[in-house]
Amino acid sequence: MLDSSVTSPPRRSSMPVAGESIYAALDLGTNNCRLLIAAGEPAAGAHLPPAFRVVDSFSRIVKLGEGVTATGTLSGEAMERTIAALKVCQKKLKRYDVARARFVATEACRRASNSDVFVERVHAETGLTLDIISNEEEARLAFLGCASLLSQGSHRAIVFDIGGGSTEFMWIDVTDHANAGGKHPRGIAAWLSIDCGVMNLADRFGGQAFADLAFDDMVAYVEKRIAPFDEANDIGDTLSGGRVQLLSTSGTVTTLAAIHLGLPRYDRSRIDGIRLAVSDLRETTRKLLAMRPSERFHHPCIGPDREDYILSGCAIFEAISNIWPAGEITIADRGVREGIIISLLQG
Repeated sequence: MLDSSVTSPPRRSSMPVAGESIYAALDLGTNNCRLLIAAGEPAAGAHLPPAFRVVDSFSRIVKLGEGVTATGTLSGEAMERTIAALKVCQKKLKRYDVARARFVATEACRRASNSDVFVERVHAETGLTLDIISNEEEARLAFLGCASLLSQGSHRAIVFDIGGGSTEFMWIDVTDHANAGGKHPRGIAAWLSIDCGVMNLADRFGGQAFADLAFDDMVAYVEKRIAPFDEANDIGDTLSGGRVQLLSTSGTVTTLAAIHLGLPRYDRSRIDGIRLAVSDLRETTRKLLAMRPSERFHHPCIGPDREDYILSGCAIFEAISNIWPAGEITIADRGVREGIIISLLQG
C-alpha cells in the first residue's frame, strides 16, 4: 500500500437537521440500483464546489441487464427484481421532504428495445420517473461525483467507471478542472464509452461460469476497444512522462481494494479515497482467478451478489492496467449518484 490518506468524502449522518434542504439521486445501472439522499450545505468558499451530507442510502444488485446482450430486451424477471428494489427506494424517499431529485437509468435501458415499457411500469408502480441518460452524460456525472479526489500534484488524470453494461473513460486536464472553481465538470479533454461492462462482457464470452477460462481473451478484447482512444490522445506517452493520476470509480476496483486490505467485510470508510499500488490489485486478481467459485461466493468482500461478475470486472481492470501501466491508483466509492447531488446543488 502506497498511501491510505482519504480526501474528505461526503459527511454522513443518520437524520437531517431542521431547515436543511434535502436532495435525492438514484442511479439504476445494468447491475446495480443505488439511491442517495443528502442534505445540501453552502460552499465553504467562492471557488469550492458545494458540500453535502449523506442522510440515507440504498444499494442492491438487481441485474436489470441480465440477458439483454442476447435478446435485446429487459426480461420480466429482471424488471420484477428491479421494481422491487425501486419500491424500497420509494419508501425511503417518503421519509424525507425532498426539495429536488433526479433518477437516472443507464446502459441496460439505453440498449433494451422495451425500456419505454419498463419506465412506464416503474412510474405506475412506484411513482418514480426515470431519465435514461446518454453515455456522455453518465461519464460527466461520474466525473463530477469523484472529481474532488483529483490530485493537484497531477497535470492529467485517467478516470474510469466500470459498470454493468458499459465502461466510461475520461482523459482529464487537471489544471483546467482546478480553474473551473468546481462549478462545472470542466477538464474533460476527451471521453470514451465502450459497451463492455461486467455483465455483457461475461455474456459475450460464454457467461460467468467460463470467466476464468476466457479471462485472457476478455482482457485482449477490451484492450482492442481502448487502444484507439489511447493513441488518439497520446495518453500512454503522457503517462510515461509522469504526473498522470489513475482514478477509478468502479465497484470492481473497490472490491479488489477491500480484498487486498484483508477487510472482514466491505467498509466504504476504509476504501473511498485510498491510494494503492496497481500491482497489489493485479496480484489480488491472480488470487481470485486461483480460487474456486465457491471460495469467491463465500468471500466476505465478494459474496453471492458479486461473485457472478467479479472476474469479468477484473478482466476490464487488467486491460486498463496493460494499456496504462500506472504505479498507483486512487479509488473512489462515489460516482454518478454523488455527481447528481452536486449538479442539483449547483442548480
